[in-house]
Amino acid sequence: MQIVFLGLPGAGKGTQATSITEEFRIPHIATGDMFRAARAAGTPLGEEVKGYLDAGRLVPDELTIRVVEDRLMKEDCKGGFLLDGFPRTVPQATALDDVLSGLGKPVTHVLYLNVSPSELLARITGRRVCPSCGASYHLSFHPPTQAGICDRCGAELIQRSDDTPDAVAVRIEENLKRTQVLVERYRERGVLTQIDGEQPIDTVYSQIRDTLRGNVR
Repeated sequence: MQIVFLGLPGAGKGTQATSITEEFRIPHIATGDMFRAARAAGTPLGEEVKGYLDAGRLVPDELTIRVVEDRLMKEDCKGGFLLDGFPRTVPQATALDDVLSGLGKPVTHVLYLNVSPSELLARITGRRVCPSCGASYHLSFHPPTQAGICDRCGAELIQRSDDTPDAVAVRIEENLKRTQVLVERYRERGVLTQIDGEQPIDTVYSQIRDTLRGNVR
């Protein structure tokens, strides 16, 4: 299985990806993880990535694609993989097709967790983090025992500056436009499964499992 996971920030991809990779024994490949691994490797490719990350700049498509290709050639990807966070744009999707064609491993499944903008806004703006130990909470789904205080270290929790309602609304709108284009692209190719991400976590995963098992057999 060569899986692409689509969904806006806050849709719950991370939670579902953990279950998928554990059950189907394929690596979960997230863009950020790839960048960090490339930088840590100290290779010429990693040094290029490091230059952008250290400067706080976005890694350009051309370099991102090279990092993706390098990662997909690793031994643990021979039995399949789950790509999360890539592609984000049509040019990236086209480049991914070229890479996978060269490897003889076309995309077999595209899972799209569909969550309404209003639900995403509630999920993201409710997040709180501990600036001291990094623990994460949510006002509705995973609140701290004492309001505003980290259970782990006792520090005062904060809301990230990019998790405020205005910032999140802009981010959701921009991401939704890009994602919808990709959704239609993969729908036309007959590899897309759209899943209601507002259902209970177990129900969402049950539908993902059924989709993957049905197409593998």
